[in-house]
Amino acid sequence: MDAAAERSAAESRLERCSHTAFIEDNTLYVWGGYKVVGGEDIVLPSDEIWLCDLYSGTWEMRDINGDKPPDLSGSCGSYLNGTLYIFAGCDPVGYTNQMFSVDLTEQSCTWKKVTDTKGTTPSPRNKHSCWVHRDRLIYFGGYGCKTIGQVQNTTSASFVVEEMSWATIGDVLFRCWGWNNEVSVYEPHTAMWSTPETRGPAPAPRGCHASALMGNKGYISGGVETLELDMFCLDLDTWTWTQFDFSPSCSPLGRSMLTMTPTSDHTLFIYGGLGIDGNTLNDVWQLNTQKKEWKEMTHQHKDKPRVCHSACLGRDSDVVVFGGSSNMCLLMDSVAVLRAPSQNQCRDVFMFQTQPCSLFRLCEDLIAENSEVFEEQLTWLPSKLRNKIDKRVAFFSSTKPVLTA
Repeated sequence: MDAAAERSAAESRLERCSHTAFIEDNTLYVWGGYKVVGGEDIVLPSDEIWLCDLYSGTWEMRDINGDKPPDLSGSCGSYLNGTLYIFAGCDPVGYTNQMFSVDLTEQSCTWKKVTDTKGTTPSPRNKHSCWVHRDRLIYFGGYGCKTIGQVQNTTSASFVVEEMSWATIGDVLFRCWGWNNEVSVYEPHTAMWSTPETRGPAPAPRGCHASALMGNKGYISGGVETLELDMFCLDLDTWTWTQFDFSPSCSPLGRSMLTMTPTSDHTLFIYGGLGIDGNTLNDVWQLNTQKKEWKEMTHQHKDKPRVCHSACLGRDSDVVVFGGSSNMCLLMDSVAVLRAPSQNQCRDVFMFQTQPCSLFRLCEDLIAENSEVFEEQLTWLPSKLRNKIDKRVAFFSSTKPVLTA
């Protein structure tokens, strides 16, 4: 296979769902997830990470060596101080509660399995979420397994048993499977796990929900079959839950596999998801957490319904969306709920502008779009700024830009 063919084959793996994504220095990092090939879920390689330069719209793949994670679905990735942490998920053997980390600031990136932790590691699970707060990883919810002894020591309100079956993971025999609403804290500096005692009206056990952090508060929404989208807030100083009460007439439809992105110190941006009606959604809502009011937003991406996508906060409070499925069809009969084999998976990056662009950004793009007019003046710029403008020139001159805004 020649270099062009190899590149094309690699880039086809950009189509993915349920991946981990974050933005650092205007670069979108994408790891993991799965794609559907011939009706089968294919977990994407864990020894590679993709970077999209949001100035130029170009992609680059980097290899990650070391003790890599197994093929995982439903894992939770979190970025803290230059390091990506992957916790739990479902591997080819079954559910896991292992953690892996990789320092992405190193020239040659290497996976490390996190071992010798203190405290009690949460039970195996997937479809959970994480808040990164004060150098801690704070996990919530998910679907997984517990021993009978663990269930007996857990309240029925925090773990809902869905089925009973035998499974051995390592040396432990698990018996009970279900959803949880547990809060578990991991501190990388001390390698310590802890379980804070929460108060207040906690969310029902769930997975496939959305989470977001604003200040010292963690928000949870969706992932349960309710007619309207719910919203809960956990104070990460007092560990107190608060439930928001909304009027049903002005609330979003209930959904799962959605995204929730903080765009200001009191605004949450909700996009897409799988509605309780079985449809892949394309609506955008903003929640003012001070007024506790929903507002549906008009936008230019109505042709891009999404589920199992990612949505990260970019520069100037842009919401940067990547991947997911544009049409996750569910086939229902009297026995089971099945996914249709064709999922219309995506690899595009697009943005929602939530506030006016800065004057600097407007000037930057004006120059890049008309680079031939400013050809002489461009040579006067400092190298760092010139490099940034050159990337924007490449973006605007591309016949098939990766980004659409």
